[in-house]
Amino acid sequence: MSKTPAKRIEIARRGLLFIISSPSGAGKTTLSRRLLESDKHITSSVSVTTRAARKGEVDGQHYHFISKERFDEMVAKKELLEWANVFGNFYGTPKALVEKALNEGQDVLFDIDWQGTQQLSLALQDDLVRVFILPPDADTLHDRLIGRQQDAAAIIAKRMAEAPREISHWPEYDYIVINDDQDGAYNDLVSILKAERLRKRRQIGIPDFVRTLTTRL
Repeated sequence: MSKTPAKRIEIARRGLLFIISSPSGAGKTTLSRRLLESDKHITSSVSVTTRAARKGEVDGQHYHFISKERFDEMVAKKELLEWANVFGNFYGTPKALVEKALNEGQDVLFDIDWQGTQQLSLALQDDLVRVFILPPDADTLHDRLIGRQQDAAAIIAKRMAEAPREISHWPEYDYIVINDDQDGAYNDLVSILKAERLRKRRQIGIPDFVRTLTTRL
């Protein structure tokens, strides 16, 4: 008979911001979705954007699709933790929901570029875990962009031209994962997340646990 695993002790924890960045086509979105599907303790940050919805995207689930006027208003009122202009479209992260999740011990996943990461680093430095995804080579990156069937040839060429500049920001990240194999890259992300959750500064319930423990020794 198989032995039932013992229930782990749950310690109160502050959530973390798990940032995954990469050049377009390196696989960050696929890896992010897989992580969200497998881990109930992490949720996706739903950004606002001024771009039009792509086929299959749902407002409020994938993005909050808003006008440029509304976006400018949110920037002016400091309602965004970060925002950026990406290929002529604007993206931003609403502040209130993120801070609520962190305080409740919920991790928040960000699929954003290096510009957004820099802004979040200024706003919530201690809560950040930054991961940069690299493709194994240029040909694979190009093939993945074509395989997505989301962009015209001119846009794909623009994304390939932009890739070296995006990749140049890799030193600003805490972890680098080469996505040469999706399963391997996914397992790397799981390991990083598990280790970061165990950091002392995030386990805010440890002082009470230790106090109770030592009084009974």
